[in-house]
Amino acid sequence: MASSQPLANAAGVHVLERGGTAADAAVAVAAALQVTQPCSTGLGGDAFWLYHSADDGTLHAANGSGRSPAALTRETAYDAAIAETGGGEKPRRLPAFHAHTVTVPGAAAAWHTLLERFGSRPREEVLAPAIALARDGFAVAPLTAGWWAAGARRQLAGRKHGDELIPAAVRGARPDAPHGSSAAVAGDPGLRPGERIHLPSLARSLSQFATHGAEPFYRGEIAERIVEAVQAEGGVLSMSDLASHETEMVEPIGLAYHDATVWECPPNGQGLAALVALGVLREFESAGAHAAATEASNSSADEYHAMIEAMRIGFTAAEAYVADPARAQTPVSELLSHSELAARARLIEREQRLADLPSPAPGAPGALGTLGRDTVYFCCADRFGNVCSFINSNFMGFGTGIVPRGCGFSLQNRGHGFVLEHGHPNALAPGKRPYHTIIPGMITHSSGAVTAFGVMGGMMQPQGHLQTAVALLRDRSDPQAALDRTRFQLNEGEPNGEVLLEDAVAPEVVRGLTEKGHRVRTIGAGERPVFGLGAIVHREPDGTLWGASDPRGDGGAAPAL
Repeated sequence: MASSQPLANAAGVHVLERGGTAADAAVAVAAALQVTQPCSTGLGGDAFWLYHSADDGTLHAANGSGRSPAALTRETAYDAAIAETGGGEKPRRLPAFHAHTVTVPGAAAAWHTLLERFGSRPREEVLAPAIALARDGFAVAPLTAGWWAAGARRQLAGRKHGDELIPAAVRGARPDAPHGSSAAVAGDPGLRPGERIHLPSLARSLSQFATHGAEPFYRGEIAERIVEAVQAEGGVLSMSDLASHETEMVEPIGLAYHDATVWECPPNGQGLAALVALGVLREFESAGAHAAATEASNSSADEYHAMIEAMRIGFTAAEAYVADPARAQTPVSELLSHSELAARARLIEREQRLADLPSPAPGAPGALGTLGRDTVYFCCADRFGNVCSFINSNFMGFGTGIVPRGCGFSLQNRGHGFVLEHGHPNALAPGKRPYHTIIPGMITHSSGAVTAFGVMGGMMQPQGHLQTAVALLRDRSDPQAALDRTRFQLNEGEPNGEVLLEDAVAPEVVRGLTEKGHRVRTIGAGERPVFGLGAIVHREPDGTLWGASDPRGDGGAAPAL
């Protein structure tokens, strides 16, 4: 079990040790993360998962993202964006925390689907650890304390019922203060690591899921309160929008790399960007263009340069094509074909950054810009041979900051991922899924081993997938060493933007990348989470398990006995 919170790991291990499957453990962890890290994830957000079933040796993929309201037109959204920004520059997207950015939350349905298909334990047993944490209280982890306090100030303060997610230590309000009285949060110094937090409203919502599954969230009282909260803030989400939602089982997309296949969920997630980048790097290396390909590490400027250029090409494909597959066709097979990847690999120059990137769709708009970095990724394996890769997110911290009355969770702002431009595949339209940042990863090895992996954090995610897959498969790093490696990031996924590097990267690498034409900025230790928080669980055919967790976060990996 590997996740971003030790208490969530404990919940997963608790279920595994009682005979639960990886599916049972995954939902236990997802629920515990909703409690211990609600500034990143929860029942008001979306989820995707990959599940390798030991019963049939098949990889299953689920898209648990929700659609925009049926009554939300581009024109309505555009008018709202103009009204909130005061005119001026033509808005490209909805304001980040506007009620119109609330898409149908898909998490509850995704949890339910995973349990229905692959779970073995009663829901009450699976949810029990999370309910106890919310009801009885828990100590907040160090990094999470800072994120939680910042999100409370940014999104929850002043929102009706926002106090349900603002700890008393941050709120600074009287015990009898009414909902919406959290203005004092702006002057509070923050939430102390180890502060004990109780979330009774969330405990009730989790208990509803334990008893009734996803039904209350789409057709029952919780659904009614979601609609009430959104409409009170000027949104148009309806009960029919919620009732029509269901988790979609999809075919995973994969790419062969060394002696394995790397798998992602298909669009509307951005896993395609990771696979295009990995494929371009594969072709670049196989063509012999890169001298260090056979004795690689990420210790040289040449190594970084090759991955950065491949990632830039990957993001151009994502910008042009990632959208709701029901509304826009993405030529996945063509983009991942040997001929297409080889053609793009030939564009990379060893000593010089590409000045002009190839566009898969001429005239496509530029980068999608800031799309948030607040997510939870986790993975697990059970004694039966099943492996699960799972990701859950509110998008930007607490999402919109809108909290349904008495529910204890905030609603996502995934609709900010749409663009407001006519003709773009990802343009906002009624009943449509937006470009989605969250991506779980899986690797199936020719040996029969299976690796669940992911790196959470907005536009860092495909970049983290590329760098982790290279470390594991090409360089034969063990899981923990792969996550410990220093990383780069194309800032906010902008192909023509600056390159961020961790300050532990050798000075000669920084100098070499600068000489090749990259605009480089180093990031200090205190800001390392900007490079994503990863987790890995690897299972050998003989049942040997290896877990790893990112040193940049609060989490860890935990075994079950």
